[in-house]
Amino acid sequence: MAKQEDRRDETRKAILAAAKALFGTLGYYAVSIDQIAEDANVAKGAIYHYFSTKNLLFEAVLNDVGAAALKQLQAEIVWQEDALATMMAGYRAFFEICTISEFAQVFLRDGPAVLGWARWREIDTHYFGGMVKEGLKVAMDLDVLVRQPIDPLANLLIGAITEAAMDCAHSTDFKDRSDAYMTSLETILDGLKPTQ
Repeated sequence: MAKQEDRRDETRKAILAAAKALFGTLGYYAVSIDQIAEDANVAKGAIYHYFSTKNLLFEAVLNDVGAAALKQLQAEIVWQEDALATMMAGYRAFFEICTISEFAQVFLRDGPAVLGWARWREIDTHYFGGMVKEGLKVAMDLDVLVRQPIDPLANLLIGAITEAAMDCAHSTDFKDRSDAYMTSLETILDGLKPTQ
């Protein structure tokens, strides 16, 4: 029984790996289930056994890409004494992740179009929204930012960061574009500091 479960797990992993590579390089709309089956070395029916639609397979890939990006982001962020510097370092690290072509294609370009804005936003918030809220909470607890309700402020920042990431993902000069957004984010956060 365990061997059969292992084979199923390996088949599912092969399908996800093939789909991730194809979606990440060609984009969702240019990839067929036949291509994924061929690259995964499985029958087309095997894909539909695990994922009843191409959209569900794509959502699984997007979740995989999001989880990997979050893990990378968490590994790169080191809390400093200056909570705002830590937040800015986190935003910069996120923008760096956005330069990874697979992440940009799957998560930022195709994600909202394929899954619809509401579902994509739910997934995006699941992976990255909590980090923004945590950063704001720490900064307010340290009196680095003016105390205020966190959820509305977090939603505003998440919206700004998401829009910036989307714009950067569609830009031909990611670095210049992301640097400009980082400057604007820093200005916004500076404006939230308590007055002396």
